Amino acid sequence: MRSKYDREILLLALPALGALASEPLYVLVDTAIVGHLGTSQLASLAIAATVMSTAFTIFNFLTYGTTAQVARLHGAGREHDAAALGSQALWLGLGIGVLLLVLIELFAPAIVSLMGGEGEVKDGAVLYLRISALGAPLFILASASQGYLRGVGDLRTPLLILVAAHTVNVGLELLFVYGFDWGLKGSAWGTVIAQVGMAAAFFAVQYRAGLERPHPDKMRPLMRIGSEIAVRTTALTGSFLLGSAVLARIGAASLGAHQIAFQLWVFLALILDAIAIAGQVMVGRMLGAGAAREARAAAVRMIGWSVAIGALFGVVLLALGDFVPELFTNDPAVVAKADEIWPLFALMMPFNGAVFALDGILIGAGDTRYLMWGMIAAAAVYIPIVLLTLHNDWGIIGVWWGLVALIAVRLVTCGIRFAGSRWALTGAPA
Repeated sequence: MRSKYDREILLLALPALGALASEPLYVLVDTAIVGHLGTSQLASLAIAATVMSTAFTIFNFLTYGTTAQVARLHGAGREHDAAALGSQALWLGLGIGVLLLVLIELFAPAIVSLMGGEGEVKDGAVLYLRISALGAPLFILASASQGYLRGVGDLRTPLLILVAAHTVNVGLELLFVYGFDWGLKGSAWGTVIAQVGMAAAFFAVQYRAGLERPHPDKMRPLMRIGSEIAVRTTALTGSFLLGSAVLARIGAASLGAHQIAFQLWVFLALILDAIAIAGQVMVGRMLGAGAAREARAAAVRMIGWSVAIGALFGVVLLALGDFVPELFTNDPAVVAKADEIWPLFALMMPFNGAVFALDGILIGAGDTRYLMWGMIAAAAVYIPIVLLTLHNDWGIIGVWWGLVALIAVRLVTCGIRFAGSRWALTGAPA
């Protein structure tokens, strides 16, 4: 049965889907290209890409927090204030990116060792990490600008910019890795150069919308909601980081298989998050306009769509389980480890759909403190399972059962909150 919200969900989610898919697609392209160089190179990439993805994901509060607050201002008809908030998010993102760059350049060897990298794998991971860190200020600036554009309902512009950047990235990586025979470092340089163009395009868009000088006092609302999202995201990504570190100590084949499955998991989860982005925009705008009942009705519809799409992904993954891992590696040991976790990977997808939709809805409502504590509870369940995996030699299957438990806790906590009414507060930021 069709709903009056379906059309707007579709118009928001489709371009969001393309934009979200482009982010992990960078890593998937790296994985496919580097995976054919050898198992040690794939393991190096697994460590470095996990570290960079973790760092970028922790600071995605600039995207999500900006989207939620701009959407409320947009719903209340305060367009000038929305543009001003977008400017402050951009400057804040640039500053955070520079700090992140410095920290990674200084501590790359220690970070890789902490992740379990040794010998040839460590050398490759440090090289990749130090090169790819040059793109940190560019990536986070672009993330902040995306938050503003999403908040005002413009998801087409980010899609066009990201598709162009990804196309350039693929071409450069193939040229550098295979044409110039640069190996692992060619993959990293291709991504950084593509990020330069991406950041320049987003900066130009924000400039046209209205670029305000940095004002620390105007950044405070972003920092407040951002600190809660950052803690929530740190708990989530820190859990994933721990899983990779444990698998690095179990063996290169297990780590390589985890890299393949987990990056696909992130890719598909972010596709599901396209509906969550629609939730952030629509719920934030409706609550900003004082329409709490409409916000709940639209949210229910989004959850239904997300679960259905997640179920479809699960069926496809089960059907293609004997084929997909071999696209990324020729190593039989890595493929065998991937086969162990594939059924869990596929069966998680419908539950991922519900969790991501609920997460986006509650972020759009500004209910970030509750999400923070819910995620901390989920991490408190996941972490002991992963540590016991190392102690009891449960292997890669133990880490993935930990992921199942994490998703289950998030589903319960977010579902309980949504069933109540405390999240549906109306009005726009002062």
